Amino acid sequence: MNTMDVTTSQTPNLAQNEIMVPLHGFLRLGQVLHLIPIGKTTWWDGIKEGRYPKPVKLSDRTTAWRVEDILALIQAISRSIN
Repeated sequence: MNTMDVTTSQTPNLAQNEIMVPLHGFLRLGQVLHLIPIGKTTWWDGIKEGRYPKPVKLSDRTTAWRVEDILALIQAISRSIN
């Protein structure tokens, strides 16, 4: 499985606060909020306002986000604060 180290993308060894995510696939809400440290209400409000990517319904009771969309959001946030 191809993965990307969201924190350092260059370092194969993970430090305690680094997270590995697949390059393709889906992330559930808890996984997304682990990568983007905001509250659930802020996240859902951001989706409604168009700041954050829309979810994908995998089934009636399963909502997820495309990894590519979340990685693009993380990169955009990183560029905006640098």
